[in-house]
Formats: sequence, structure tokens, C-alpha cells
Amino acid sequence: MTSQHLPPQPTPRPQPARRTPAVPWTVVAGLSALALLWPLTGLTGVLGTGAPRAFAVIGITAAVWIGVVGLGRVPRPVLTLTLTGLAYGLVGVALGQLVPVLAGVGGPGSSGVEPAWTIVPALLVETFVGLLAGLVAAGVQRLRGAVR
Repeated sequence: MTSQHLPPQPTPRPQPARRTPAVPWTVVAGLSALALLWPLTGLTGVLGTGAPRAFAVIGITAAVWIGVVGLGRVPRPVLTLTLTGLAYGLVGVALGQLVPVLAGVGGPGSSGVEPAWTIVPALLVETFVGLLAGLVAAGVQRLRGAVR
């Protein structure tokens, strides 16, 4: 058979590009607001002081992040919680710079302001914590069979 005798082939339709969902910025903003737990627990004394308070705030924050993103159908969980961690760090740094007493910075005989060199490591640590929480939340979504 020559090309003249071949049956006509349908023209392939271009497949639409797979569109990745946008980052849910309202979720990022809402979850990063949990950075306010630290000064609120310091002012009220609800969770005590020192390490028990720190572990409680970290645990509550992680549980809420993973619960909201992992159990909810939040798209792009790793990116969402990584950005949430960064925003959480920015809120914490802003509190530490603007209102050091509320952020728990300083004590007797100190200037009350965090040294500037601690800002970048703090943001890196909070972003990394968000990344880890995002990986756990993605695992929860995968276990639940959520469509992303």
C-alpha cells in the first residue's frame, strides 16, 4: 500500500497541559498565625515556662499543620507547609524585633532585641520544619487516597 491508499488517520488532538493547583495562600497565612501562640502562652502562663511550654507550642503547631493539610484536601502539601514555615518564621522574627517582650526575647540586663545574625538561621529552621511537616502531611494525604 502506498500512502495514497492508506486510510486517513485522525489528527492527534493536543493534550491540555496538566495544570498544577495554586498555593492556597489563605491556608499559609492562617497556619502561620500560630506563631502567635508563643507570645500568648507567655503572657497568660497557660502552658508553663521553659522547655515544657516550648514543646507544647511546637507540638500543637505541628499537629494543627499536619491535621489541616494532611486531613484536608489542600493541594501541594509540601510546598504549602514549607511556605507556611517560612511565614511562621517571618511572624516570629517580626514579633521579636517589634515587641521583644511579647516574643519572650531578652531578660534582665539585655537589650531585648534579637541579634540580626539570628534572623536567617531562624527562618531556615522554621522553613525546614515546614518542609518536614509537609512531607508528613503528603504522606497522610497519600494514605487517605486524597487526590492532589
